[in-house]
Amino acid sequence: MTENEIAKIVVDLCIKIHTILGPGLLESVYEEVLVYELKKLGFIVLRQTGIPVIYETVKLDIGFKADVIVENKVILELKSVETILPVHKKQLLTYLKLTKMKLGLLINFNENLIKNGITRIANGM
Repeated sequence: MTENEIAKIVVDLCIKIHTILGPGLLESVYEEVLVYELKKLGFIVLRQTGIPVIYETVKLDIGFKADVIVENKVILELKSVETILPVHKKQLLTYLKLTKMKLGLLINFNENLIKNGITRIANGM
């Protein structure tokens, strides 16, 4: 399955979850439900996965964590905030570069209309 196919399924699930739960819950609630839905569909899903930084020849495990990684292809950075800031997009792009993955979705569940809270971030490598 391609990154784009995975992303479409994730977006559809986010719409479903947001329709049922609405905005205003903690990020951890949306993460739990989204992971449940993805696993129900048979996806390999990692949560709160550490992302090391390689500096020269030294591997630094310094606490970067991706919220959700689907099929080792797409990183999901989940938020439940009033406003997405530029730093959130940069953070996801950095995770993509460090993992050499091509696609990430920044998803803010604290939007009245969830489609306004989903941003695709591509790593041009």
